[in-house]
Amino acid sequence: MQTVSSRKKPSMRELNQLSTRRAIADAAIQLGMHNGGLESIRTTDIAEAAGVSPRTFNNYFANKYEAVTYRYVERMQFAADVLRDRPRDEPLWDAIRAAVREPWLRSAENADGPSPATMAELRLLFGHGAIQSQIMREALAENSEFARAVAERTGMEAGALYARSVAAAVAAVTETAIAIFLRSEAPGPFLPLITEALDLLASGFATPS
Repeated sequence: MQTVSSRKKPSMRELNQLSTRRAIADAAIQLGMHNGGLESIRTTDIAEAAGVSPRTFNNYFANKYEAVTYRYVERMQFAADVLRDRPRDEPLWDAIRAAVREPWLRSAENADGPSPATMAELRLLFGHGAIQSQIMREALAENSEFARAVAERTGMEAGALYARSVAAAVAAVTETAIAIFLRSEAPGPFLPLITEALDLLASGFATPS
């Protein structure tokens, strides 16, 4: 089947940069989870935990909130690549649904859901307004990778209103699903919840019968 992929194999330098970026992001998440949030965490603390210099941290991230949301952003970048690879004749919203689900399908904890301890830590970390704002800022950015993928698939200009609105809407329902998931007393797998959210979006939020 014909696809609309624009991916290329990363160079060794790009792979090394990705590894460093992930190490910094993971260090930020772990420090936030183990210290009741990011308020008392400095970027120098994150750099030390990741085994890099403060200068290296600043080369990759503007602040600690950008670092801690990187794994979320990476999921959306992966979803954008999947969207580009979906069959060209597949309806757009079917392709978007499949693409956004794919990163969560690969999640190690998706089968049974996170442990109660992990849930408590995630609530402390991702309940922070600055983190939620950073996620939406990434989604609304003119160069949002997911918006670019939508634009490419629909033959629009990069930064077109439709493509950026779709990316923002997908981010909004994903963020809402995460918020509901984190408030659950006994959460199971996240995938059914994000699937329901995407189905609502694809239906134009039709009134439930």
